Amino acid sequence: MAAIRLYADSACDLDRSFLKEMGVGIFCLTTTINEQTYRDRLDIEPPEFYRMIARPGVLPITSQANVAEFEEEFRRVIAESDDDIIYIAFSSGLSGTYQSACIARDSIDSGRITVIDSLSASVGYGLTVIRAAKAIAAGMSKDEVIAEITDNMSRMQHIFIVGSFEMLKRGGRVSATAAAIGNLLNIKMICHFVDGKIVPLEKVHGLKKAKKRLLELMAERGSDLRNQTIGISYSYDLEGALEIKRLIEEEFGCRDFVVSEVGAVIGSHVGAGTYSVFFLT
Repeated sequence: MAAIRLYADSACDLDRSFLKEMGVGIFCLTTTINEQTYRDRLDIEPPEFYRMIARPGVLPITSQANVAEFEEEFRRVIAESDDDIIYIAFSSGLSGTYQSACIARDSIDSGRITVIDSLSASVGYGLTVIRAAKAIAAGMSKDEVIAEITDNMSRMQHIFIVGSFEMLKRGGRVSATAAAIGNLLNIKMICHFVDGKIVPLEKVHGLKKAKKRLLELMAERGSDLRNQTIGISYSYDLEGALEIKRLIEEEFGCRDFVVSEVGAVIGSHVGAGTYSVFFLT
């Protein structure tokens, strides 16, 4: 049975060292700030990114991984080994990265390359990558690993408090008027994912109530939460994320967590002060 090379991209919001330990290759997406382009988690770490976008008038622009980058890596693996390749991609609803990888796969015309649209982002996407890596380490076949990935992505819930109405406005998810009112009245927008896209779910007054609502939504949508790995991501507020972790531990008895800071690519969509929870329905 051929070995399997697993790849993800930086939008999974897992540390590069952690991915390397699991044997996962990484494609870095990019963010441009003031005409300078940075590779996510390679040229720019999350804290630096949030400090930069805090300056007045600074609005980051993200870019997908390009076809040539995928082609180069895929051809290298195929030339050097008999390994199969599985690349789990950032949601096609938020980026063209998945399409770029498909074009690269088709140009090589190799049945050894599988490209999967995770329909996920941040640590929700990361949890699927972790499950795939564990399946490969356990010696599962390619079809079995793909089944693990498909099951995880089909049940993954993304619930998050958006830190910046400005980012939602730029993405066309709220109007300029709604963004101004939201900032003025301290309204927090809770969003979720539908078909791999960010969709507003509810508006809540104040951060404390918004965090409480996150737990209520977990209770409503989750399944056997105590025995799951729960994902938490945050942007520029570790203490806030650890408070959510503590609340989840107390409410559901969860003990297994992956907590990670949102990188520049996802952060360009949601801004600083975002808190997310990820779990299986």
